[in-house]
Amino acid sequence: MDQGKSSRRKFIRNTAFATAGIFALPDVLLAKGSVLGAAEKVNLACVGIGNRGGEIIAEFAKTGLANIVALCDVDMGAPHTQKIMTQFPNAKRFQDFRQMFDKMGNEIEAVCIGTPDFSHFPITMTALSLGKHVYVEKPMGRTFNEVQLMMDAAEKHSNVVTQMGNQGHSEGNYFQFKSWVEAGIIKDVTKVVAHMNSARRWHGWDPNIKSFPPAEPVPSTLDWTLWQMQTFGHDYNHDFVNGQWRCWYDFGMGALGDWGAHLLDTAHQFLDLGLPKEVKPLKLTGHNDFFYPFSTTLAFKFPKRGNMPKVEVMWYDGLDNLPPIPKGYGVQGLDPNIPPPSTGKIEAPKLNPGKIIYSKDLTFKGASHGSTLSIIPEEKAKEMASRLPEVPKSPSNHFKNFLLSCKGLEKTRSPFSVAGPLSQVFCLGVIAQWTGDKIKFDRDKKIITNNKKANELLVGPPPRKGWEQYYKI
Repeated sequence: MDQGKSSRRKFIRNTAFATAGIFALPDVLLAKGSVLGAAEKVNLACVGIGNRGGEIIAEFAKTGLANIVALCDVDMGAPHTQKIMTQFPNAKRFQDFRQMFDKMGNEIEAVCIGTPDFSHFPITMTALSLGKHVYVEKPMGRTFNEVQLMMDAAEKHSNVVTQMGNQGHSEGNYFQFKSWVEAGIIKDVTKVVAHMNSARRWHGWDPNIKSFPPAEPVPSTLDWTLWQMQTFGHDYNHDFVNGQWRCWYDFGMGALGDWGAHLLDTAHQFLDLGLPKEVKPLKLTGHNDFFYPFSTTLAFKFPKRGNMPKVEVMWYDGLDNLPPIPKGYGVQGLDPNIPPPSTGKIEAPKLNPGKIIYSKDLTFKGASHGSTLSIIPEEKAKEMASRLPEVPKSPSNHFKNFLLSCKGLEKTRSPFSVAGPLSQVFCLGVIAQWTGDKIKFDRDKKIITNNKKANELLVGPPPRKGWEQYYKI
């Protein structure tokens, strides 16, 4: 039997029931984990076990709340998967996530997904349809439409817990930003600047590329057809896999999708930004049709929201593409909360990843991930010190928060309802990078009104044959 046939049959059956309004799941899967005792562990299946995926699994194991029951990777047996397989020798092993769900569905309560951006979608949609709680790396998906479908599926299966993996959203910056907004310290924000100026994988490539890289022999451990999932038409090349997928429009979300969720997450949520009405590329150095620019400056325009003024969000990436620095900015050291990439250390840039927030009365600077904000200049910070509210400490890190939520003991801080619109902001930014054009976006209809090609990219090319069912709820 085709490895994915049984899972596809179940998926189609479940989604058909859901459309008819009679979809039902076993009570054990609908209780948000509340049927679990306080001491019981969550049975966690892990899809994507090398590189960043392996780091995620290790973090879940540290909580003491997860029972790693399955390991799945399209390159099972490759050198970068060995560490996790050795760490969890009793977990069952699979190369195809569909086969994993077919054979172990009743033993799995939650799934963590640490695969490339484009492949988050079918795995997540399968898990949600089967009533499994989902932790998926950021950004949620590669296209605007896929993220929308993931949000819609999570809303339909509302008893399933979801969490996007922007881990700083459970640390100090989350609680500080929330407290400072509620206390009126952060208010009347008109501009947010986010910058990530470290070297990227594609820096140094030829910007005059006219085609994808040439075909190379497929490693014996890799299922290249399955790696492509719903995408199609690419021959294997080492510059597509093991982190290199992030370089290409067809597979990844570039620097914006990679770092935006660590820099703009709290501003997006607590300033209620939603979706922009316009995205304008101001700088695209080395622009081409295949991989990301060497330097990018984007301007996102958000309209007024209730009593809050309109906001311009600026994005800067590239080695020498630094934002204007306000007077009294001071020194920003490398953020200790930033985990090193799986491929090595973060190279020290001229300005470390961070953000600058401009309001009517105050200016704030911050780093990335969970790092807290500072009021600048220092004299103003001293003046405001006695008026700042006490910020609560986080009761759980991002991984523990997810597992406790599976058990019904907490609520996730980056559920799809919060992380989805943020991810869609990045999708719109990527479309502006890809086309090189300003896009005007209708926030109500969720369409691009001034560019037919860009509007088509909201959905992207149709999925290859055999993968259409993931686009039905």
